[in-house]
Amino acid sequence: MKRTVLVSAALLGSLALAAPWSAAAAPAADGGRDAAVARATGLARGHGTAFGLDAEQGLSARDVVIDASGAQHVRFDRTWRGLPVVAGDLVVHSTSSGAWAGASAAALRVVPVSGEGTVSAAGARSALVARYPADAVVSTAQRVVDARAGAGRLAWRATVSGVGADQTPYDDVLVVDAVTGAVSLVTKGVKEGQGTGVYVGSVAFTTTPASGGTTLTDNGRGGQRTIDMLNRQGGKGQSFVDADDSWGTGSASNRQSAAADAHYGAERTWDFYFNTYGRNGIKNDGVGALSRVHYGSSYNNAFWSDSCFCMTYGDGVSNARPLTELDVAGHEMSHGVTSATANLNYSGDAGGLNEATSDISGTMVEFTANNAADVGDYQIGELININGNGTPLRYMDRPSRDTRSVDCWSTSVAALDPHYSSGVGNHLFYLLAEGSGAKTLNGVTYNSPTCNSTTTSGIGRDAASFIWYRALTVYMTSTTTYPQARAATLQAATDKYGVSSPQYAATAAAWSAVGVS
Repeated sequence: MKRTVLVSAALLGSLALAAPWSAAAAPAADGGRDAAVARATGLARGHGTAFGLDAEQGLSARDVVIDASGAQHVRFDRTWRGLPVVAGDLVVHSTSSGAWAGASAAALRVVPVSGEGTVSAAGARSALVARYPADAVVSTAQRVVDARAGAGRLAWRATVSGVGADQTPYDDVLVVDAVTGAVSLVTKGVKEGQGTGVYVGSVAFTTTPASGGTTLTDNGRGGQRTIDMLNRQGGKGQSFVDADDSWGTGSASNRQSAAADAHYGAERTWDFYFNTYGRNGIKNDGVGALSRVHYGSSYNNAFWSDSCFCMTYGDGVSNARPLTELDVAGHEMSHGVTSATANLNYSGDAGGLNEATSDISGTMVEFTANNAADVGDYQIGELININGNGTPLRYMDRPSRDTRSVDCWSTSVAALDPHYSSGVGNHLFYLLAEGSGAKTLNGVTYNSPTCNSTTTSGIGRDAASFIWYRALTVYMTSTTTYPQARAATLQAATDKYGVSSPQYAATAAAWSAVGVS
C-alpha cells in the first residue's frame, strides 16, 4: 500500500523550543506574520535538503503561529516550476532565538519522477465528467504535481460540483495522473438577542438592529450571520428579522427556533476558540462565517462548505428535527478551522482525523457552553434522534456502538468513510481526557474499552484538547496518518508539559490503547 510521508519536526531537528507552549500561543498579527514568514523562508532554504526543497520550488505562506515563548511555526504550500504541489505543504519550526527547529512535511520528494504523459487537460476533464451525474459542473483542469505517494507525479487537478440525490451538495477536488489517467480524490470542499431554540432552550445571543426590528447578525464576532434557506438547495436565502428581538419558541414548527440554535452555536464556537486558544474566528482573520438553516426538504444532515464559508443545516425527517444541536454546530464550524490549518485531506487516515477533529471540537464547545438544556457529553448529536430510536450519531467512548465506526486502528481503517474511521481519533480523545472503564459524567454513563487490554487514566478535557489543537495547527499536514498523528500529539504534549510529564505519558498510553504504537 502506498502511503504519504509526514516527517515530524522531531525527526528533522531537535525542536528545542525555548519554553513550554501556553494558551497564549496564537496565529500572528500582520507585522509579526511578515517577519515570521521571512525568517521561516530563509530557514527553509538553508535546510531544504531535509525535506526535498530545491531552487525550482516556490513557497507560499498560508498560516503563522507564534508561541508565547517566541518560537514560530510557519505553514507553507509549495510549487514546482510554478505548478502547485498537491501534498507539498509543510510547517517550518524555529526557536525563539530564530534557530532552525525542524519541519513537518507532507512529502519529502515532490520533484516529478514521471514523464510528461499523454493525458491532456481535456482528457482529464472528460475522465471526471464520466464519473459524475450529467448535471455536475467540472472546472477547467489545472496542471499540478501530485506528491501524495511520497514522490511527485505530473497530474491534472479539477473541482467537480453539484447536488447529490440525497440533497447534499458536493465540491470534490480530484486529480488525474497525466501518465496513467488514474483518478483519485484529494479532498471534499463540503464536509458533511434572546431566543429559544429547539435544543439549547432559552439563551441570549447577539443581534443587530435592522429595518423592521433586529436581524441575526453578530458584529462583535466578525459579522456572523444566520439566514433562512427557505427549504431550497440553492440561492442566497433570506435574512431573519424580528420586531421584538425575541426569537423562536422552542418548537421546530417555528422557523426561528432552529435559527436560534444555529446562531447561538456559532457564537459559542467562536468564543471557545477565542477564549481557549486566542483564535479570532475560523481563519483567525476576524471574519465570521455564515449559518444557513432550513436547507432542502426533510434533509437529514448538516455540512460545512469551504466555498461559501458556511455551515448548513437540514430540518431532519419530515422537517421536524433540525440538525442544529450545539455540538453539531461546533463540529461543522471546526471543519473550517481544519481547512485553515492542517487542511487534512478527506480520505484515508487524514479523512478520519479530519472528522475526529470536528467531533472533538464540537464536544468541547458543548462542554464549555455549560448549557443546562444540552449538557456536555461524549456523544455527537444525541438530542437530534437522527436514527429514530433515541441514539446519537456517534459515541466517543466506544465508537463501535454505532455498528459502523471503529475503536482500534489498523491499516485497513484508511479505506473507511471518514465518519467511521474517525472512531480511532474519537476513542483516543476520550481515553486521553477521561480514561478507560465505566463512569458517569453529567448523568451519562460510559464504559470505554482499550484495544490492548490495558487500563488508562485521563488528564482532563482541557489538557487533552490543548494537545490535539496544538498538534493540528502546528504539526499535522494534509496527509497525516494516525501513526503520524501520534507523533504530532506527543510533540505537542512535550511542548506544553515536557517529555517527562504525566500528560506525555498519558498521551502515549492512550494511543497504544487504540492500537497505535
